[in-house]
Amino acid sequence: MATEAGATCDVTAGLVIWSVPVHEVDVPRSSPTNRTTTMEQVNLFLRRAEMDSRTAALLTAAACGAGAVVLLLRNMSRHRRTKDKIQRASDRRTEGLQRAEQAVLRYRQSHPTTNSALILTLSLSELTKQLQEGSLSPEDVFYTYMEKTLDVHKQLNCCTGILLESFDQLKTIDSNKKGLLYGVPVSIKENFEYKNQDCSCGVIINLDQPANNDGVLVEVLKRQGAIPFVKTNLPQGLLNYDCSNPIYGQTVNPHNLQKTSGGSSGGEGALIGGGGSPLGLGSDIGGSIRIPASFCGICGLKPTSGRLRMKMYFPQMYQSTKPLRIGYFESDGYMQASPSMTRAIREVKALLEQAGHTSTRGSATFRALCGVGSIPELWKQHAAVEDYIHETIGDWRRCNIDVLLCPMIGPAYNFLYCGRVTPALSYTMLYNLLTFPAGVVPVSTVTAEDEEELKHYKGNYQDYWDKLFKKGLLLEVR
Repeated sequence: MATEAGATCDVTAGLVIWSVPVHEVDVPRSSPTNRTTTMEQVNLFLRRAEMDSRTAALLTAAACGAGAVVLLLRNMSRHRRTKDKIQRASDRRTEGLQRAEQAVLRYRQSHPTTNSALILTLSLSELTKQLQEGSLSPEDVFYTYMEKTLDVHKQLNCCTGILLESFDQLKTIDSNKKGLLYGVPVSIKENFEYKNQDCSCGVIINLDQPANNDGVLVEVLKRQGAIPFVKTNLPQGLLNYDCSNPIYGQTVNPHNLQKTSGGSSGGEGALIGGGGSPLGLGSDIGGSIRIPASFCGICGLKPTSGRLRMKMYFPQMYQSTKPLRIGYFESDGYMQASPSMTRAIREVKALLEQAGHTSTRGSATFRALCGVGSIPELWKQHAAVEDYIHETIGDWRRCNIDVLLCPMIGPAYNFLYCGRVTPALSYTMLYNLLTFPAGVVPVSTVTAEDEEELKHYKGNYQDYWDKLFKKGLLLEVR
């Protein structure tokens, strides 16, 4: 239907629908037409608003979906890069192991008379003596231990990489015959810097960042004629006394593949305990050398702070022929030691007394110095630690104690318990706090009687921690 200019209308079933541009029609406010037009405008606005809200909802949903897709793609890309990094590390390790195997095979073929079995039975002191005397060649010793390391790694997954540069160092080793460790193969924990090798600490982000130079301790070893030849496994970030990380996997115990090797120097403990290395370099800020030594049945030493200097090596060997006065305790009053560990303390005490030493019962207190929340509190804590060190030294002097005999964490735990049974660290962390040297020596192995007694272990408090400690030690029935 034709209407005045600027307006149109349509008639459908008796209903008149108008579409009038507002600015083109001037209708008095009081007229019915005005009211109708206003209602139409309101309805039109509401319809448009409804359409706009739907559009906004659709746009919002689309934006969220697009954001989710972007995040998904980004996570997939990050995951792929992570997998690629791990794969490259795995490939490097595999390649190094294969090249070492080939080198060992060639040496065996050209030196069929090498008495590897005899070399592997020698203690470190016997080994160094024969190397320096010339009755053993550094080549025979090196390839013997390289071959043994390859065999042990296949069983225990204890190595993160063969140091192929060691083959080159071997060729020039005769220029360093005066070194204390001349010709001795030495394994090193993965966190120590070795030129052109990753020092990841089991953390993926640290991969593909090889060290520019050897670390100080590696330099000291080389200066003394040692041959660092393999890097060993550790827990991620060294924040556990187990030995597993997402790059190199889980290291297992050389005496029981269903148990952990301990940590954080667990690769060292497993490799040396399995006979693959005569000497290893680890680190210990709370028991990380001593715990794997205990779990794997080897000797381990946390030296006094500063024992190895930046510029040169000081032997500082303690020697004495007089009988010692030895303090001892079977429990620190916080975490009761396992039955086998208590038995070992009593056996060693008896042996020391038979050797002419005297033993006095002592008590070791472990003060749990909690975290601090301010700089003044931090200084107070430092002062408290210093006071505690002086008090402890004073107590030892008053008791005339030369050495303290004490239990260690052990025997080896089942998997996944090291990160949970944290109170047991009271037996190791105390000596880090005191900055005292502390070592571990193998005494005995767990007996059937020890296992039976462990079934009745209650602990000092019969609480959750005591029960968890017991569960971590009991042999699992499979």
